[in-house]
Amino acid sequence: MISIYILTHNEELDIAYTIESAMLSDDVIVVDSYSSDRTVEIARRYPVRIVQHKFESHGQQRTWMLQNVPTKYSWFYILEADERMTQELFAECLEAIKTSKYVGYYVAEQVLFMGTWIRHSTQYPRYQMRLFCKDKVWFTDYGHAEREVCLGPTGFLKETYPHYTCSKGFSRWIEKHNRYSTDEAIETLSQLESGTINWRDLFFGRSELERRRALKNLSLRVPFRPLVRFFYMYFFLKGCLDGSAGFTWCTLQAFYEYLIVLKVKELKQKYRGKTTNPTPNRKTSPPTPLLQGEGRKTPPFPCREGGQGGLGQYF
Repeated sequence: MISIYILTHNEELDIAYTIESAMLSDDVIVVDSYSSDRTVEIARRYPVRIVQHKFESHGQQRTWMLQNVPTKYSWFYILEADERMTQELFAECLEAIKTSKYVGYYVAEQVLFMGTWIRHSTQYPRYQMRLFCKDKVWFTDYGHAEREVCLGPTGFLKETYPHYTCSKGFSRWIEKHNRYSTDEAIETLSQLESGTINWRDLFFGRSELERRRALKNLSLRVPFRPLVRFFYMYFFLKGCLDGSAGFTWCTLQAFYEYLIVLKVKELKQKYRGKTTNPTPNRKTSPPTPLLQGEGRKTPPFPCREGGQGGLGQYF
């Protein structure tokens, strides 16, 4: 059996569906960032544990959770409130943990937007680290989100999980990505000033992950990034095949990219003449020193991770 963490903040519209999908496990823990709506009230209707902790960043929240919230089982799965567990995925998780070959598993998301599966412009399948063993995986901050730190080799599950990325409406999506773009602007400014393009990884990277990260560093330096991103997603990735929802999706991603560009300019003006610029928050506090990627099998497919800006990311 596995335990399931559910991360929440003001998720009253989704939390009941998410918990009900997770009840395949007998150990479900809701980790709430002090929601101001009815999230906790609704969660208390179910036989789950509820823990609250002030949110600082995605990476720090996950690392705090793993260090301070005990689970019934040594293997656990992380769900966000706009995602669902499925019976097929749960069964594969139970089968996967029977072996000690891997310390964690990447799982692909199935992005559902405006009632449509956005298959093409999300570069499906894109993977995230979701199922892993206790004390073997941690998280660091990158941009607005996080990157995993693995102490051992990792594998991949075949089943996917549904991700209702705009389940709370466009207003909530815009408000959220306005916040995200601030963190991404800080990360972008740092990369522009001190980062480099790894041309070897861009063309000859050993994995798709290495090539995509190099592509992102390159994309930060491309002029007319919002427009380039739209054409990249809608035509090159064939987002046009995702119908009207695909067009809306690609337009929103270009808008998000434009927010990042505007905020980078704003930060440059704000810190012009100063000796230091804002630095990205990449804090983490694992109990022992960790080497990212040591003994790790890098994903052959795209992984959704921190840093949504840039052509190497989709949202």
